Amino acid sequence: MHNPQPILVVQNASKRDQGKRAQNANIHAAKTVADIVRTTLGPKSMLKMLLDPMGGIVLTNDGNAILREVDVSHPAAKSVIDLSRCQDEEVGDGTTSVVILTGELLTFTEPLLKKQIHPTQIVSGFLKTLDDCLEIMEASATTVDLSNTEQIRTVIESCLNTKFSDTWNRIIPPIALRAVSMIAFNQSGPSNKIDIKNCIKVEKIPGGTIDDTAVYDGIVLNKDITHPKMRRYIINPRIVLLDCPLEYKKGESQTLVEITKEEDWDKILKQEEEEVKKMCEDIIAVGCDIVITEKGVSDLAQHFFVKAGISAIRRVRKSDNNRLAKISGATIATRTNELCSFDVGTKCGLFEIKKIGDEYFSYFINCEKPQACTVLLRGGSKDILNEVERNLQDALNVARNVYTSPKLLPGGGAIEMEISARLSERCTETNNMFQWPYKAVAAALEVLPRTLVQNCGANVVRTMTALRAQHASKGNHFMGVNGETGEIIDVTSLGIWDTFAVKQQVLRTAIEATCMIIRIDDVLSATKKNKDPSVQMAANNEGQADRETFGDTRDG
Repeated sequence: MHNPQPILVVQNASKRDQGKRAQNANIHAAKTVADIVRTTLGPKSMLKMLLDPMGGIVLTNDGNAILREVDVSHPAAKSVIDLSRCQDEEVGDGTTSVVILTGELLTFTEPLLKKQIHPTQIVSGFLKTLDDCLEIMEASATTVDLSNTEQIRTVIESCLNTKFSDTWNRIIPPIALRAVSMIAFNQSGPSNKIDIKNCIKVEKIPGGTIDDTAVYDGIVLNKDITHPKMRRYIINPRIVLLDCPLEYKKGESQTLVEITKEEDWDKILKQEEEEVKKMCEDIIAVGCDIVITEKGVSDLAQHFFVKAGISAIRRVRKSDNNRLAKISGATIATRTNELCSFDVGTKCGLFEIKKIGDEYFSYFINCEKPQACTVLLRGGSKDILNEVERNLQDALNVARNVYTSPKLLPGGGAIEMEISARLSERCTETNNMFQWPYKAVAAALEVLPRTLVQNCGANVVRTMTALRAQHASKGNHFMGVNGETGEIIDVTSLGIWDTFAVKQQVLRTAIEATCMIIRIDDVLSATKKNKDPSVQMAANNEGQADRETFGDTRDG
C-alpha cells in the first residue's frame, strides 16, 4: 500500500500558491485604484474628466466624486473605492489620501508576504503600529481656541487650497464658518454632534456671481404660495407644519358608487366640502399666518385660507419640513384635529417671497436661535455651482470637525513624515517580528509628501532626502512641503493645517483596510441554486445510486 503523504503535500502547496495568487491580485487591484487619484492630491493637482452613461461631463479633482463614477469589477478594487465613500461620510475630507495610503501600504506589504511572513503576524504588527501612530499624532496636535474664528477660517482655507475652487477662497471659508457656528451654538443636542447634512440646506441658483452667495439664518425654499391673493410678506409669522393633505382623501382601493337620484350627487359633493372645511377650521382655530404641508392643498381649502388671511405652501420635502420645524419651533402634525396652540411656530422673524430669475423663493429668515440655516449659492453655470457645492461640503465638514474635535495637525505631509521618523526609531528598538510591519508603515507614510512634491513638479529625491533629515531630529514636526512650489518650509507659517479627526480617520481606515485585504487568501464566486425540478430529480437519483453502491454512512 502506498503512502498518501506526498499527495497531501502537493495539495497543500497548491493551496498556498492559490492563496498567494489571490493576495497578489488583490494588492495589484488596490494599487491600480490608488494610481487613478494619485495626481489629484495637493494644490497643484490635475483634474479628471468623468463621462457618465447619460453623456454628461464632470470636471473635478475630488477623490470621492471620481471613484464614485469609476466602473470596476474586481472585489478588492471595489472595497478600496468604498474606503473613499466611508471617509467622506465619516469626516468629509481626506478621501484621496486614504486611497493613496492604502495602495502604498499594500505595496510595502507585498515583500513581507514574499518573505514567508504569515498574514496574521503582519496584521498584528500593523495594529500595534496603529496605536503608536495615534500616540505620536496626539503628541504633535495643537489645541484650537474655538473663539478664535480667524484660526478656524485659516484651517478651512488650507483645506480648500487643494480644491478646484481655490480662486474663491475668500468667499467659501467665511460662509462655511458662519453656517457651522450658527448650528453649533444654537443646537439643543450635544455639541459634539453637528448634523450638517440635515441642518444646513444648500440651494443652488444659476445666475449672478459667486459674490452673491449668502448665508441666511433660516430656510429658503424654491416654492411659491398656492393662491395669488395670499400674503407674500409677513413679519413674525405664526407657522403651522403638516404632514397630511388638505383635500378630500381618496379611497385606497377602487371604489364604485351607484347614484340613482340627482340629490344624492349633491350630498356626496357636500360631504367632501364639509370634510375639507372641517380641516381648514381646525387650522384657522389655532390662529396661524402660514400653513405648510408635505401633501396637496385643494382649491376649496385655498378659498377658505384666502378668506382667513392665511398663506399656504404645498408639496414641501420632508427634509425641508424638518428644517422648518427646527427654525420656527413648530411641531409637525399628522392630522389637523390634533392641532393646538403649542404646535404653532413663532420663532421665525420674517416670511417673504422673492423672485430670482424665473422662479419664486420663500424666505423664512431672521429666526430666534435657528438650529438650521440655508446657503444660497450663485454662479454662472450649473457645472460651476456643482463643483462649488462639492468644495463647500468639504469646507463645512472641516469646520464641523474643528468644532467637534478642536485639535489641529501640521499639513503639507509634515505629520506623515514625523510619524514615519518616530516609527523608524521604534523599529530599531524592536527585535521581534513586528519590526517589519513598523518599517512598512514608516515607508508607506512617505507617499503623501512625495506625491505633493511630484504633483508640483519639484525634484522628488532631493526634496524627500532633505525632509527626512529635518524630521530625524525631534522638534521639527512642523516641517512639511509647500504644495505650490515643492519647497521645505514650516507649514504653520503659511497656515497649512489638517484637522485631527481627518488624519486620525485616514490612518485608521487605511491600516485596517490593508489588514483586511492581506488576510484574503481566495476569491470565491457564489452561484445560484438550480431550481429546475428535472435537474434536482436527476441529482437525487444519482445520490441514491451512490448510497446503494457505497452504503449509507449517515448513521456512523
